[in-house]
Amino acid sequence: MSDPRVATVLTYHARSKHALDRYAAGPGTLDWEAQPKAFRDWAGTQQIALSRDVVVTEISWGEILATRPPLPLNVTNISSLLRLCVGLTAWKEYAGSRWSLRAHPSSGNLHPTETWLVTGNIAGLDDGLYHYQNSRHALERRAWGNEALGKGLWLGFSSIHWREAWKYGERAFRYCQLDLGHVLAAVSYAAALHGWKACLLSLDSTEVAKSLGLDRVDDFDGVEIEEPEVIVALEANSEVLPTGWQHWAGKPSLLDARPLYHWPVIEEVAEATRGAPPETTQFQSGTHSNYVTDNDIRAAQIILKRRSAQAFDGVSVMSLAVFKQLLGSLLPGGSPVWNLWTHSARVHLVMMVHRVEGVAPGLYVMPRSDVAKATLKSALRESFSWQSVDALPLFQLVAARAGKTARTLSCHQDIATQCAVTFMMLAEFAEPVTANTAAYRHLHWEAGMLGHVLTIEAEAAGWRGTGIGCFFDDADNEVLGIKTDAFKVIYHYAIGMALDDPRILTLPAYE
Repeated sequence: MSDPRVATVLTYHARSKHALDRYAAGPGTLDWEAQPKAFRDWAGTQQIALSRDVVVTEISWGEILATRPPLPLNVTNISSLLRLCVGLTAWKEYAGSRWSLRAHPSSGNLHPTETWLVTGNIAGLDDGLYHYQNSRHALERRAWGNEALGKGLWLGFSSIHWREAWKYGERAFRYCQLDLGHVLAAVSYAAALHGWKACLLSLDSTEVAKSLGLDRVDDFDGVEIEEPEVIVALEANSEVLPTGWQHWAGKPSLLDARPLYHWPVIEEVAEATRGAPPETTQFQSGTHSNYVTDNDIRAAQIILKRRSAQAFDGVSVMSLAVFKQLLGSLLPGGSPVWNLWTHSARVHLVMMVHRVEGVAPGLYVMPRSDVAKATLKSALRESFSWQSVDALPLFQLVAARAGKTARTLSCHQDIATQCAVTFMMLAEFAEPVTANTAAYRHLHWEAGMLGHVLTIEAEAAGWRGTGIGCFFDDADNEVLGIKTDAFKVIYHYAIGMALDDPRILTLPAYE
């Protein structure tokens, strides 16, 4: 293999698999009292408290796809956006333990993603680079002093790998990337409500690090580093992202004073996968048009009440209308997310249907591009029937009750069989990763976006979702008949009717 980075990625993916007879390398024990801190502070920075008001409370979910005039770029509206994409939505309390929830889910609720803002000529906010502090809904001014600023707002994202690795060991890099996909999708929904256009900047990791100050290695001496990920422009000229700040301030807080393990393979795969997002292409499918919903529940309310299900009732039957709406939201025009992620679809949906009105239990596949059906058909088991279902690009592979199979494949977790539908996100793998190792990150981002669309659309329809990062990779391949690296399952997701634990107390996000 000519590019050693490709070998690094493939080796990492293989060694971070879970198998029926062993799990990927992880910590032998967990001390929950010593969990890394959930929030990072930047000591020595100017603190700017933000308004906690959401300014788009009257927009209904049925209007989520409507075009609307952009709200002014000012500090009040920016505060509202942050509440709806990366802010806290509640605190939970049980038996003396207390933990926060955010507007986007995270593997193990560990939240490795940090949020940054770059502002230029924003009313009510000085120009500069800011770190967003979720727990206080506040900004910490990290840098300032640039005379060549255009008007705009840019959101930057970085990952702290240790937050996930503390619990999940070597597999943590995968989860950090899935989490980032959820965050990008959450930004898409929030931006749409404010009438703002979100656009991924085609910057490589070095440029992102420089823009966010993450290349200032001395500032991170003795604390956990942050991995540069991506920058999103919001109603901004993507050609004038401010850099070259004259003044810097702040020292990041230490999250874990006594890390008991070290996983060098995570840094190896991080280095091997650094690069820019894929070039924008037209994301199309000739088999689906924009879906329409008349749901009049307030969109901001749905976002703020979103929860990850901990258990499902195992009996509720999803209506065909809701099922079709969920699937339609994953296709072009079905969600604001696909206005941000405009690239050709490379992650497709395999699903084990358990309880959907009018849909026989069984294994189904939904290619998300016109060209994918043929490649999927050649990669999956030859005996699959490929019977067309309804108007969507949905095909039945096998008619059979798959509850026990779903549970086994999902690391023996009951949520995978007690739900209405278990999703397996199947990525085009060998070709994109070999062409550009950064695609390994981007495939996980796309899978995370799909998961977020499913969970937020399910919430709007009265259902609930949860991500399943723990699954048996090779067992998935065996069930699907996959024998090469052309496709790989990289995420499981479940949608069902949630059971809430009445013993858990829900408290406001911000006092």
